[in-house]
Amino acid sequence: MKIDLTETTSSKINQALVSARRAIGTPAIGMVLTLVIVTDEENAYDALKSAGDASREHPSRIIAVIKRISRSPRSRRDARLDAEVRVGSDAGTGETVVLRLHGELANHAQSVVLPLLLPDAPVVVWWPEDAPAEPAKDPLGALAQRRITDAYSAERPLDELAVRAATYNPGDTDLAWTRITPWRSMLAAALDQQPAAVSAATVEGESDNPSCELLAMWLAGRLGVPVERTLSGGPGLTAVRLETKNGVIVLDRADGSLATLSMEGQPDRAVALKRRETAELLAEELRRLDPDNTYESAVKFGVERLGGPSPAPTVKTVRAAEQPSADDGAKAPAAKKAPAKKAASK
Repeated sequence: MKIDLTETTSSKINQALVSARRAIGTPAIGMVLTLVIVTDEENAYDALKSAGDASREHPSRIIAVIKRISRSPRSRRDARLDAEVRVGSDAGTGETVVLRLHGELANHAQSVVLPLLLPDAPVVVWWPEDAPAEPAKDPLGALAQRRITDAYSAERPLDELAVRAATYNPGDTDLAWTRITPWRSMLAAALDQQPAAVSAATVEGESDNPSCELLAMWLAGRLGVPVERTLSGGPGLTAVRLETKNGVIVLDRADGSLATLSMEGQPDRAVALKRRETAELLAEELRRLDPDNTYESAVKFGVERLGGPSPAPTVKTVRAAEQPSADDGAKAPAAKKAPAKKAASK
């Protein structure tokens, strides 16, 4: 069921939600959180679809905030709120409110959103793109227990990742980090099977991919070893190699779907490691509402390294053409190495 409201108020939107629930015969609500999406018209459809799919695991009230700021001085003064209320099959397992803020009202979105939050329920704010420099100090971000950004959507993802690290506050997270959860789990399981000290590591993936950089920084910080960052044609993250005294552990995913785990003394194993959709990433982040300390330590590792020369562990970047060939052996050194770049991903 859909209800369109023009030149409305938060009070009228709440009334429309109650009326819509009664009309479809579900006056009781069982939603567990409020998800606020801050986006624009161009990306609103995809963001709402992902949030709707994620709500099947986490029934929630989804509030999409679309700011429509005109360049005309007169239009900027004409504040207006239009809304669309969706309940039932049109809103996944919860309910959806799409807010379009016109004129000066776009600068005060928190005053519109606050009366629409579910009482006594957690609040999560998600910026699919164009996230503020410091989400926790954003007026909408200040309402939330968790704040989700996506460095991959930025024009310069690696610079965006550095900003996320410099302005981190408890409750912040990024989908670039969520994308590597299966990789981290698989590598941890591999080390459990072969409990030998790791002496060095290599992370291979696309250039300017924040997920690759986060994985490299996580390995360097947790293992305390030098991590070499090599570049490939993708898609995304393609391989991780861990050097141990018992041999090399290799997790290789060349096609973005099926990976191969290789360890000394054991047969190669195929591992399902496909690239996940945004809805799956969002659903994973909504499972926890406490601060992610592991993400904090990983993302801050690179920023601390930029402050000046630092001892091992370090992260170096090598171009794909400079990597050793397969005939050179897994431990052969690269012919030539590029200097470490300024940002943690570069």
